[in-house]
Amino acid sequence: MMKKIYSILLLALVFQSCDNFDEDININPNLPSQASGTQLIANAELYLPGLSSSPRGEFFAQYLAETQYVGTSLYPQESTSFYSYYQGPLENLQTVLNNQENLSSTEGPVDNQVAVAKILRAYFYWNITDRWGDVPYKEALMGSENFTPVYDTQQSIYLDLFQELKEATSMMMAGKINNDIVYDGNMDNWRKLANTIRLFMALRLSEVDPDLGQTEFTEALSDGVILDNADNLVYNHLAEANNQNYWYGQVVNQNREWWALTEKLVSHMLPFGDPRLEVYGNPARANNNFVGLRYGEEEAIGTEEYSLLGSAIYAQDAPVYLVTAAQVYFAIAEAASRGWVGESAEENYNMAIEQSFLQWTGSSEGVDSFLSQPEVA
Repeated sequence: MMKKIYSILLLALVFQSCDNFDEDININPNLPSQASGTQLIANAELYLPGLSSSPRGEFFAQYLAETQYVGTSLYPQESTSFYSYYQGPLENLQTVLNNQENLSSTEGPVDNQVAVAKILRAYFYWNITDRWGDVPYKEALMGSENFTPVYDTQQSIYLDLFQELKEATSMMMAGKINNDIVYDGNMDNWRKLANTIRLFMALRLSEVDPDLGQTEFTEALSDGVILDNADNLVYNHLAEANNQNYWYGQVVNQNREWWALTEKLVSHMLPFGDPRLEVYGNPARANNNFVGLRYGEEEAIGTEEYSLLGSAIYAQDAPVYLVTAAQVYFAIAEAASRGWVGESAEENYNMAIEQSFLQWTGSSEGVDSFLSQPEVA
């Protein structure tokens, strides 16, 4: 009888201990059940290179030609979707904005977390509306509350994005945020990026609403924009499989020699000794010369005869340049030519090329002689 009582007491103690054990231990501190605001921001940043890494833009500009499977370069009526942006980065950023009162200041000033989320959200939406026109905006990202959001006009989206970007810069305060994989939490960089996005958006209005465009442009410029490559928005890949450059996966992992420089690109760079050509492409293996492929060529070709995509472009850790000083100087040059700003169009054009040289080659050597050519100046 006593043995039975001891057994029952022992079992009771064991089960009681297990209950206490579960409460204290069954939470993995290295695998949180909820993401912090800055973790959601960092996850959204992982989608940034996808805005620029696809070859489709290079085809439309005729920078690259396809060596086989030339369907994309023949301008087919392709159906593409913006779904991945809504269910990925935009959803994460909206979660940050919807839960501002729950953000932790241990991750950095809450206002700065909100400001960065607003800027990234605006950047993604700007890219989306410029590609698809009218898209869901005001009623988007509401989850089960609204499965059929209306499509807002591009004009209304632009107007709201201008306000969002201005609100973001006005709420910034001293202090960095954690987990930022593009600017390491530096709010001065984020301020310049927000103003630069406004600058580019404003220039897009030059033919539809020049008065608003000029106002937004000059305000953004005076508030500080990206004027040095050190401030560029760049996504830096790593030499590892989980965070490698898109082109590395295509050219190296998949062994695809499907892309060559076009005749048009080579003809605009080679005669003028443009050093960026050696970055964009490799010399043809057959003769060690730069040889462009005719865009849209449908006949079978030998890849040995043409300049394929440059090894610096498809390096595993090759960066993706998203918003750059060179682009800004070109934008200022255009604005100057339209009379929007009192600066010199020529000087800003020259600065744009110098910054581009530095960005792609790491040196401004030869830029003066390059610019001295009448065809370039």
